[in-house]
Amino acid sequence: MAEATETRDMLLGELRAADRDRYLATLLSPEDKRHALAALYGFNAELARVRERVSEPLPGEVRLQYWRDLIEGESHGETEANPLAAALMETIHAHNLPRRALVGMTEARIFDLYDDPMSSTTDFEGYAGETASALIQLASLVLDSATAATHSDSAGHGGVAQAVAGALLLMPRHRAAGQVFVPADILGATGLDRETFLIGSDSERVGHAVRAFAAFGREHLAKFRAAGRLPASLVPAYLPMSVSENVLVKAEALGENVFAQPLIAPQWRRQLGMMRSLLFRKL
Repeated sequence: MAEATETRDMLLGELRAADRDRYLATLLSPEDKRHALAALYGFNAELARVRERVSEPLPGEVRLQYWRDLIEGESHGETEANPLAAALMETIHAHNLPRRALVGMTEARIFDLYDDPMSSTTDFEGYAGETASALIQLASLVLDSATAATHSDSAGHGGVAQAVAGALLLMPRHRAAGQVFVPADILGATGLDRETFLIGSDSERVGHAVRAFAAFGREHLAKFRAAGRLPASLVPAYLPMSVSENVLVKAEALGENVFAQPLIAPQWRRQLGMMRSLLFRKL
């Protein structure tokens, strides 16, 4: 018991450093679910940070392959020495999580390693579906497996809205790294392509593209809300997306200025928003 508590606390500590919003959401979840949620969110954080930890794509693909092999049952002698890997496998077994969805998360993150443009809004929806939406659905299975399947549409649309908000938050960092998550069809509609968006010399067109991308996220947020009220048991899985609307609205207002002004609200406001969402089931 003491060892399990120590592992959980270690996972929570790492999650707090890597992803504060999902850390707070974990603390607002039922106590008996926190270990599993910390493992899932920690796994997601590891995938999201792969590009930052490598100097070129191939070592990144090797890191992603490690997780893919682990999930698919390939032997890894170092698994027991990796607390996150051990906790993830324990969570998969304890909650009968679909391995295909977890493998899909690793495969989607290959996109992060390269500078290829996101081709279309449809492609972005697919990427978000395999990352943010999948994570919401997996967390829902941990929280209430009997109810989770009936709210897959909520997870789908909520995840896309969250992914757009996340891409807007990271847009200055992505630009510095030569990455563009704004879909090419949105760029094209505003008279831009990957290169001209990165250069940013036409600030008016860049602003139009940012606003259109934020509006795309708000469309999915509206569809998420139209899907109906969530049961109380699943709300904790959606708490990390409670900050999405503020980010999307602010990005629409700022346009090209998202590169100069922060979109994220102070931590205390985000935490208060999560608590309100938990109490009133309104996201």
